[in-house]
Amino acid sequence: MPAVWAARWQAAPSAPVLRCEGEDGWWAGSQLDEATRRAAGALHAAGLGPGDRFLWSAEPSMPAVIACLGALRLGAVVVPANLAYTERELRHVAGDVRPAVAVVERSDQAGWVAAAAPSVRAVLGPDLTPVDGAVASRVPAAERTVATPAPVEELDRAGADDPALIVYTSGTTGSPKGAVLSHGNLLAGARALALGWRWTPADRLVLALPLFHVHGLCAGLFGTLTAGASAVVLPRFSPDGVLAAAADHRANLFFGVPTMYHRLLSAGSAGELARLRLCVSGSAPLPAPLWGALRAQGGVEVLERYGMTETLLTVSNPYRGERRPGTVGFPLPGVMARLAPLDDGGGGTPVEAGAEPAEGQLLVAGPSVFGGYWERPAATEAAFEGRWFRSGDLAGWDPDGYLAILGRRNDLILSGGFNVYPAEVEDVLLAHPGVAEVAVAGEPSEEWGETVAAWIVPATSPPPVDALDALVAERLAPYKRPRAYRFVAALPRNAMGKVQRDRLAP
Repeated sequence: MPAVWAARWQAAPSAPVLRCEGEDGWWAGSQLDEATRRAAGALHAAGLGPGDRFLWSAEPSMPAVIACLGALRLGAVVVPANLAYTERELRHVAGDVRPAVAVVERSDQAGWVAAAAPSVRAVLGPDLTPVDGAVASRVPAAERTVATPAPVEELDRAGADDPALIVYTSGTTGSPKGAVLSHGNLLAGARALALGWRWTPADRLVLALPLFHVHGLCAGLFGTLTAGASAVVLPRFSPDGVLAAAADHRANLFFGVPTMYHRLLSAGSAGELARLRLCVSGSAPLPAPLWGALRAQGGVEVLERYGMTETLLTVSNPYRGERRPGTVGFPLPGVMARLAPLDDGGGGTPVEAGAEPAEGQLLVAGPSVFGGYWERPAATEAAFEGRWFRSGDLAGWDPDGYLAILGRRNDLILSGGFNVYPAEVEDVLLAHPGVAEVAVAGEPSEEWGETVAAWIVPATSPPPVDALDALVAERLAPYKRPRAYRFVAALPRNAMGKVQRDRLAP
């Protein structure tokens, strides 16, 4: 993959490629080529080599981005880590991957990494200068800076099957596992987006997503570099910041999560998105009422897509054609998707052998699907059915072939022997003007096994329960209707905006 980027930079050396807001100016292709070469040399001098793990936990900035790209050019395996990780979480990642070199934003992180990973030879800041006291380095500090790196004779030599990233899953089903993504996976994923979304060198992305996650890092940053396009990187999201960056730098693409679109709509800024060529939503379901409000009030039809850490982006609503709310569209170029019946007695509808059910577990295959989890052979074996990756999501095809994600298999509510998909109940409740956000989950019941409960963030004051009951009675079968409503100030979410249902409590 880095060889593709280097070729782009060398073919258009003066073309602007990246800019981080709050820092000086655009970085052109020739500047990125040179800076990432120096970074590769500095990391090599610090003890990083091809195949070594490189722990990377930093805020979005040009020095941090250059360090990441330099490590990939060197052939190292980048391990992105959320800057918000606690000591326990970061020590788990560091101890698991045993990095040779780490880049961290804060000095307390440096101590955690050094204590958890005796393998680490140097802990550096985003500018690749050593973090004092973190670890005794084997080489002089002057040789570990971007300004005076040791030379590296060979760069961009990684092959398609060589690992490029180890990205840790959210850990909703136990300790987080590292998904190993190869250079071939990343390149296939980026090229599928370029084809599916007509991504060309003329495009410019406003990138306000965190870079420790595959949405921001692989789709946003790597997708931009692979397409030969350009991006404005924001250190954090704000409605005003996104719109100002788009206007000031004549951007025409924006990738966001549903929470970002909700905030843009609430700020009265949705109409300004309509002048962009493409607005994409992912990482969490985009509620159909929110999609409709964005179109009605802002004139923008957001393109919703689907992906996972283990597969990158695999399914997308069409760029040309109907973008259907409540669905994620069709498999991207090179990707295959199918549904398999539930096989654990969980109430799935029986189907003939070899037939595909209308609803079931989503399985995907293709060149962007990872090869397995880092040093977890049992988990890897359990995740695959032949070449097909078991996503853990429940999905269904609509009559026109659009795929709809019904929820996580672990989120499925079994009430009185019937399947209840939280997303369906949530979409109905979101149609009430007094409901700003909602999450639905099951609660234990001696009589029914589970009953449906809804946690609601009110738009202003809590809406009357009888009005909510009337709404769901009109649109949902009795077994799908909530038996309890709980009004809360906010829903528990992870860094990418996904609701953490396991943290919902009576």
